[in-house]
Amino acid sequence: MTVPMEKIQILDSIEKDIVQCLHSAGSALMELSKEKSSLKQAESHTHLFIKTLGQVESKLTEQINYLTQVSTGQPHEGSGYASQKVLQMAWHRLEHARSRVNELERMKASHTRNNMARSKSF
Repeated sequence: MTVPMEKIQILDSIEKDIVQCLHSAGSALMELSKEKSSLKQAESHTHLFIKTLGQVESKLTEQINYLTQVSTGQPHEGSGYASQKVLQMAWHRLEHARSRVNELERMKASHTRNNMARSKSF
């Protein structure tokens, strides 16, 4: 299985654990809200909640650490200024080269006309 699919399955498992946490917390509160609540049942639900919450915290920490490791060395999305500046400078150089070529073309045409005029006068 590919790494991205494994990571998605792990996140899916974490989501299920979170649902289990909420269910356990809800069950503990329901038990405590009864007129004749069973302390043993409430403690059981509370214990399951705390255990599952610890697993969620551990798994999320692993995922955050993984994301921190794989993102190291990658350019930040907002750091496109350098690339944009390079592109802008390239366009500027291109326009300068075009204007210089056009200027040289005009000088060549002028020089050619002057030479033709001189050769006709002889």
